[in-house]
Amino acid sequence: MSFDYKKEYKELYQPTRQPSVIRTPEMQYVAVEGRGDPNRPDGEYAAALDILYSISYTIKMSYKGARVIEGYFPYVVPPLEGLWWTKDGGPPADFQNKADFRWISMIRLPAFVTGEVFAWAQEEAARRKGMDTARARLMPLSEGLCVQCMHIGPYDEEPATIHSLREYLEAHNYVADYTGRRHHEIYLGDPRKTAPEKLKTVIRLPIREK
Repeated sequence: MSFDYKKEYKELYQPTRQPSVIRTPEMQYVAVEGRGDPNRPDGEYAAALDILYSISYTIKMSYKGARVIEGYFPYVVPPLEGLWWTKDGGPPADFQNKADFRWISMIRLPAFVTGEVFAWAQEEAARRKGMDTARARLMPLSEGLCVQCMHIGPYDEEPATIHSLREYLEAHNYVADYTGRRHHEIYLGDPRKTAPEKLKTVIRLPIREK
């Protein structure tokens, strides 16, 4: 049976709709950084997703080819994630002006993916798909202390959920801390196949004690 990160690490991928504090472990990702409106079908974001999924599935399906990856195990490709900020370095606030968004789009990779394995997958995906994968990088991420909850509904309604997270912080002696860290989202639904009101998104904010 394939290892499913969403099921094995429910504290990371399946929080309730009520805010809760979590200390996240270090993880590694295939990541592409860019800027601009993620809803543009011909924009940087759409191109980044093609790169991320191509590399992720090249690694996942490697067992069917000649490449032998030490420590490999069958797994389900984890959900798409994103780090978001604006040109001043703060979290996104104006959801009606997405053209100004900065982002790192990313998909978690298993620990057996070394720099050498990543370089092979990057080159192999480029060869098989005929795409430029040079923008992708292997990125470690250590967020530390965060507050998170599940947002259910359209992405444009996230500000209400973010407000509830900030109210929780105020009531529990925490403050948001974006020093070297970013607003983080994990997308558990496919917007192409799921009604907007049923979309599930984990929203995670970096915090510190007051």
